[in-house]
Amino acid sequence: MHEATYTPRLKEALVGRADARFVWLCGFEVEHQWARGYVGLPAAPLSVTTATVQRMEELGAMLAEPSDVLLLSKPLDPGYRRYAEESGFPLPEELVVAGGGTGTAEAVLESPEALRRLGELAAGGAYLMPMGNSAVEQAVSERSGLPLAVPDAATYERVNSKIYSRRLVEELGLRAIPGFCCESTDDLHAALESVSETEPVIVKDAYGVSGKGLVVVDSRRKADRLLRMVDQRAKRKDDRTLHVVAERFMAKRFDLNYQITISRSGSVTLDFVKEAMVSGGVHMGHVMPPDLSAAQLDEIAGTAERIGARLHADGFFGVVGVDALVSADDVVHPVLELNARLNMSTYQGRVTERHQAPDGVALAKHYPLHLAGAVAFDEVRDVLGPLADTPAGGRGLIVTCFGTVNAQAGSGPFDGRLYAVLFGHDRGELGELDRAVTAALEKVQAVEGAA
Repeated sequence: MHEATYTPRLKEALVGRADARFVWLCGFEVEHQWARGYVGLPAAPLSVTTATVQRMEELGAMLAEPSDVLLLSKPLDPGYRRYAEESGFPLPEELVVAGGGTGTAEAVLESPEALRRLGELAAGGAYLMPMGNSAVEQAVSERSGLPLAVPDAATYERVNSKIYSRRLVEELGLRAIPGFCCESTDDLHAALESVSETEPVIVKDAYGVSGKGLVVVDSRRKADRLLRMVDQRAKRKDDRTLHVVAERFMAKRFDLNYQITISRSGSVTLDFVKEAMVSGGVHMGHVMPPDLSAAQLDEIAGTAERIGARLHADGFFGVVGVDALVSADDVVHPVLELNARLNMSTYQGRVTERHQAPDGVALAKHYPLHLAGAVAFDEVRDVLGPLADTPAGGRGLIVTCFGTVNAQAGSGPFDGRLYAVLFGHDRGELGELDRAVTAALEKVQAVEGAA
């Protein structure tokens, strides 16, 4: 087990004090807030949040320090809190704000008691640390008196557009995925002129997330259908504005994700580089370290410095996750898009720092569960048995989020997710551990299904 410095270093970068007290508001719903007012692909309206997405806020428990406060819609499972503390992660104070079907931030704004408590924390010198800042998080700061540890909402909204990302790549002269920024229906027509089965194009909403707002156009028929839908909407609304990017499909070895932290003063730190597991545009997990050469890692490090400097010049500081890829011919394309907010890698930071051996490997993922009824963490811990023991000698696992297991619990069967990080000495050992965990978790489902 190694000394924990990840979160203090983040605090130092953001507010100049490694011992600052943070109030963490880890709402993944923030991305939907940024998308408001931007016309994307024609699609059925998405709900602003789901129970599972909202309960992912519990990932912040292992990022926060024991002196911090974590805002939650529901309390942590008591058995999970005990487990975390036994695993070397004393957890923060919980401030539970019930209600808020659209997110915990909204619930805070509707709760005089929560705002009063946040005001007390502000008087004691605490900062509000949101996953990302939108008008809702900014309202929490303003109404509670908690100063933000991050930039204003307008800056976040500007730099999180995929159009912004592509233009930054062009401005810096980085190796880009061939494509177009489309800010009108005419732009999209031009971008899709040469679509064919051999040259497909991926069209993405400027503020799309997790595979939503994404269409693979791999035939002339699909291109014409999409353009008809876009044109019909534009005619109906008398507005040809559009906010999407269109990019050529590129054969790849694998996806990458790396994270940088930009301090208030503009210094840039490359925190880590990971091999990302992506399916259908949806993030499935990370393997670290990635299978990259020293020259490829150097290219990413150089790119990170340039990205950080450019973002800081545009008023941004804080955590930035960068999606990238290694093409089939082993060439690094260092920026697909920027996610200027906390990301899944951020939430793994303290865990991997503590338990990944210097020459070891780690796998971060979630395990899907099909349950007949809600389960307590202690039941899951029992079926995992020794697998749930604190990692030792660079091998083992840490459960990083349990609330998502029961998020959809109701009157009938439901699906849940258990988030974890696995550690081993090589990828083969990780695979064995992953299979053992999968097999053990099947017992949870079998027991509950038989109940």
